[in-house]
Amino acid sequence: MDVLEAIRTRRSIRKYDRDAAPVTAGELRAILGAGFAAPSAHNRQPRHYYVVRDREKRETIARIGRYTKMAAEADLCIVIAGDTSMQKSIELLTMDCSASIENMLLAAHGLGLGAVWCGVFPGASLEVDTLTSLVGMPTQQVPLGIVVVGRPGETRESVDRYNPAFVHMEEG
Repeated sequence: MDVLEAIRTRRSIRKYDRDAAPVTAGELRAILGAGFAAPSAHNRQPRHYYVVRDREKRETIARIGRYTKMAAEADLCIVIAGDTSMQKSIELLTMDCSASIENMLLAAHGLGLGAVWCGVFPGASLEVDTLTSLVGMPTQQVPLGIVVVGRPGETRESVDRYNPAFVHMEEG
């Protein structure tokens, strides 16, 4: 699949096929590799990835967040954290982790997997302390997102969201 097709056709998948083969080590490595390939402010690379395959832990992630219910049925979750000892600016940490998450979503889609981005931020209706304890995250790291991954149990049509009313061309 070419990159523009992947961008146009990627959709958030929240239902997973529990009877399908699990995500392979090679597929997981490709998704993580895509995350590491994302741009990073000042090339600090302050991102850490916590892979959660254990069903009980995924059920906990599903329980502690308002928008993480699908984690229990997926094959794995990847908690993305920014390291404040490597990048002091929470804004830059957020951008670095967001770029990484989008790369991982596109990689999962390109591999025929389903994935969804669950935001982790103040007011996100998620028990952050429980999440950091669950994955063993040190205090200098801040969780900024969760990518839930599995074999898709639903298909969603792509949507053309291009809106020329929001495109502003320079004059002259």
